[in-house]
Amino acid sequence: MDDFGVGGRLQIGRSTALKSLSKKARRQQLILEQLEINPAMRVGEMADELAVSAETVRRDLAELDASGRIRRTYGGAVRTTVFEPVLAERLKQYVPERERIARHAMTLIDSTESLFIGGGATTLHFARALKSADRRITVLTSSLGMAIELSGNPLIEAVSMPGKVEPREGIVYGPETLEYIDRYRTPLAIIGASAIDETGVSEALRNAAHVYEAMVDVADRTIVLADHSKFGNRSLRMILDWGPNTTLVTDIRPEPCILAALEESGAKVEIAPDNG
Repeated sequence: MDDFGVGGRLQIGRSTALKSLSKKARRQQLILEQLEINPAMRVGEMADELAVSAETVRRDLAELDASGRIRRTYGGAVRTTVFEPVLAERLKQYVPERERIARHAMTLIDSTESLFIGGGATTLHFARALKSADRRITVLTSSLGMAIELSGNPLIEAVSMPGKVEPREGIVYGPETLEYIDRYRTPLAIIGASAIDETGVSEALRNAAHVYEAMVDVADRTIVLADHSKFGNRSLRMILDWGPNTTLVTDIRPEPCILAALEESGAKVEIAPDNG
């Protein structure tokens, strides 16, 4: 029953490198690839696909969970997200969804006079929407591109934070950035997410995570902008636990376990409408 008898039922290309792995390592790699395709896959389904026992799959999942490559869930697992594409690539993905999220977020900032904005693709869409603001507002941001984008509106005071530059993301980070953030108190922080699960928001870039955590800590409330592709994953570092001062703005209704956790914590969920 533990033979690696996948046959033609598991349509995943096998590279030379995969074939060179041990039987268990190959099986675990195929589990990871299956979770990438179907994050909701159950233990029984994995066992059927791999032609092994459910107990063998559970042992593999326990090892993958211990190594941080997945996170166990009731009856299955989800693959963790440690890395994500650079900003230039992410800006090409889920553009209609992220534009909808950005437009809807604009309706939630009320008469806020100052706010933090973190870096990222969806937050950059938000900055482009905010650029049309017809009132005075101060924006403190760790994103160089966002500061330039917003400075095109004379009513917006765009403040670029000091710090070391991360060129692939166009953001600043480091002790100077954190010290700068700590000098201010704002009503609102707008952040994106590498991953969203029932425990909160996590970030793939460690240096960026420290900056976004600092923003959340000094803001009265936080709006998280994240499309559905971020659901059911966990990234390198948690930056926010769900709570009553948090609102998630997304494009579709989250899966039940995430939605239940949000509701239990007192966090709000806003689904951006599709206006065609």
